[in-house]
Parts: sequence; structure tokens; C-alpha cells
Amino acid sequence: MKRVITIIIVAVVLVGLVVFKLMSNKKEVQAKIFINDVNAAVLVKTGAPVDHSFESSLSFLGSFDPARQNVVGSDANGKVVSIRFEEGDQVGQGKLLAKVDDEMLQLQLEGADVGLEGQKNDDRRYSNLERENAVSGVQVEKTKLGVRSSELQKKQIQKQIKSTSITAPYSGVITKKMVDLGSFVGQGTPLFELTDISSLKLTVNVPERDVLKFKLGQAVAIRADIYGVREFPGKISNISVVADKAHNFKVQITVPNPKRELMAGMYGSVRLKNNESVTRLSVPRLALVGSSKNPQVYVVRNKVAYLTTFTAGTSDGDYIEVVSGIKKGDVIVVKGQVNLQDKTNVKTN
Repeated sequence: MKRVITIIIVAVVLVGLVVFKLMSNKKEVQAKIFINDVNAAVLVKTGAPVDHSFESSLSFLGSFDPARQNVVGSDANGKVVSIRFEEGDQVGQGKLLAKVDDEMLQLQLEGADVGLEGQKNDDRRYSNLERENAVSGVQVEKTKLGVRSSELQKKQIQKQIKSTSITAPYSGVITKKMVDLGSFVGQGTPLFELTDISSLKLTVNVPERDVLKFKLGQAVAIRADIYGVREFPGKISNISVVADKAHNFKVQITVPNPKRELMAGMYGSVRLKNNESVTRLSVPRLALVGSSKNPQVYVVRNKVAYLTTFTAGTSDGDYIEVVSGIKKGDVIVVKGQVNLQDKTNVKTN
């Protein structure tokens, strides 16, 4: 009995030692693991919206879109037996992009040729017999209708064969390939995305007070952020007749791009000469977060940064006009935005 008790005591002691060791190891491991404190304040530099004077020209921000971008689909049913181009390839209008198996259609075409030949032979025979009054005119009419029916059937098969060759509707670049060799496709199955950037469309939002400065067909100077002060020729192709909720009008400018120097998605701006300077509430462009289509800044309230969308107006490269969404006296982040998310705690140096 004493021996059993001794064994139990020893076992309990050993288990206790093991548990103690495991707990000790756990504490050591946790001490070595870095745990990011989501509530820790991020160091940023702040500023405030200012009244900025825009001098000799007005600039409106936007981004470039392709002149044409469409999905090329299949008009035929069957297996893809050939793909001629890959993503990134430049293709010309009418070039064969892919081929769908047409073997069965070719056999149907041969059968239609045989049937048509037989109908034409019957037509010749009955026509000769009609001249000799050996057959009725009704029978001759039936053979002629048979010839027309066979010709229509042949044209239908030829059209189906033609649809197995998927060609480029216009010149452009393959920006997406959505099918692989051997895939089965049906009518309407998307195969390629074809993008034409031989000319681009720059769309900008223009405040109500400035929209009358734009005229259809007007030649304007375009700048792309990536090229600095270099200017590209553009022509106003569309002015929206309906304003958005912020009383901005969309103005679209067509920009020729024969050398493919500009790319879709790049930031750009349209510049207009202005006879007098204007002073507007503005924020530094360095504070901008997101795209020019959806401009945002971080506004600090009670040491918390809130991602705030605002409506942009005029720009001169260094400052962007605030039409609405931000007011004078707001504190905005001008440096350190890369480390922020909405509602992040911040501190200033």
C-alpha cells in the first residue's frame, strides 16, 4: 500500500514538473514574438487646407482611359484548336486571333455541295422536259425552289464556318486572354480583351463655375504626371449635360497617342489659360490619397486619422482645390499616409 502511495506521489510530482516546464517555455516563446499593437499611434506630419491662388492657368485632374476596350467573344460552338496571340501582343484589325474546330461543318458543306449539284441537275432535266411538254410547270417550279433551298443551306454552313475564325475587330493590344488551347466554347463565350490605345480619353470633373470655359471641339493642352511639364495636344469630345451631386460636370478630351507614349490608367490633367488669378481653399497634392477620380485625404480629429473623400476642382501641380468635403480649419496628414488606415491613432512630431 505504501509503495502504491509513493508511486502516485512521484507521478504527481513529475506531471507538475512537466507542466511547469511547458508554461515556462510558453512564456519565453511569447516574449520573443512581436505582436503589433494596432492601437499604437503612428507618427505623421500634418498641415491644414489653405487659401491658394491659382495664377495664369487652370488645371483639372483626371486619368486616361483607352479609346476602345472590348471583349471579343466566340460566335461558334466547339473546341479551340488554335490560338495565335498571347497577352501583351499587338494585333492588327482583321487578324486571326483563334480558331474553333470546323471539321464537322466542312463535311456538312461537302454534303450541301452534293445536294445542290443534284438539285441543279434535276432542274436542267425538268426544264428540258417542260419545253417538250413532257412535265407540268408545277414540277419544274418545285425543282427550282429546291435549288434555291440548297443554295441557302450552303450559305448558312459557310457562315458557320466563317464564325469559327475569331478575328480582331480593330487594331489593339491583347490585355486579357480568357481561353486556352483545347477549351470548349459556345456562342458568346469571352475569349480576349482587346484594348486600343492609339488614342486615349481623359475624363475630368469640372465645377459648375468653370464648365462654360470648355467648348466642344476646343483644342486644349494635356499633361501626364509621368512626363512632368511636357504637353500633349487634346480636343474636347464630350461635355456632360447633367451635373453630379457635387455640381461637377464630366468633360472628356480625346488625346492622340500614335507613339503609345501614354498608357491607360495614367494620371493626367487638362490646362486652360486664365486671364485672372483665383484664390480657392486647397490642400497640398502631397496629401492626396487614392486616385484623382476619387481623391481622399486623412483628416485628424482627436488624434485619430479619418480617411475622407472630397471633391477636387482646379489644380496647379502643387495644390488641389477643395470644392466640398473638407473645410477650413481641418487638420490633414501631409506625410506618413502610407502607414495609415481609416481610424488609425496618430501622433505628430
